[in-house]
Amino acid sequence: METVSLEHQIQSVQRHIAFLKKEQMELLHDLHLEILRLQKHCSELTHDLEMKELEARQQDVLDRELEEKCRAMEAQLQEKEKDNLELRKELQHKETLVAALRSSLRSKERRFLEELKRRSHRVTILDTELQKQTE
Repeated sequence: METVSLEHQIQSVQRHIAFLKKEQMELLHDLHLEILRLQKHCSELTHDLEMKELEARQQDVLDRELEEKCRAMEAQLQEKEKDNLELRKELQHKETLVAALRSSLRSKERRFLEELKRRSHRVTILDTELQKQTE
């Protein structure tokens, strides 16, 4: 009876060992699958990170290029403003000259008209005298 009980216990232990081996195998299989899934996820995250870093570097390059273009445009703008200021000064000087020339021209025109009136008046007087003499 003791041998039967002992054999029963041995069989029971062997069944437990077989069950535990089976459970361990299933657990190892699941763990391997989980490791593979995590490795794949890690690879995807690494790829995403590399892409983001690449995009960030490209954006930095674009930002630097835009900053350089902006500085160049600002320099051009300053140069154009400087040129514009010089042109305004020149225009103001020329407007002053034009105003002086207009004033001079008006003065000469007035003198011319006065001289013309005097001569016209003189011609009229001489014409009148000539008519008197011819009569």
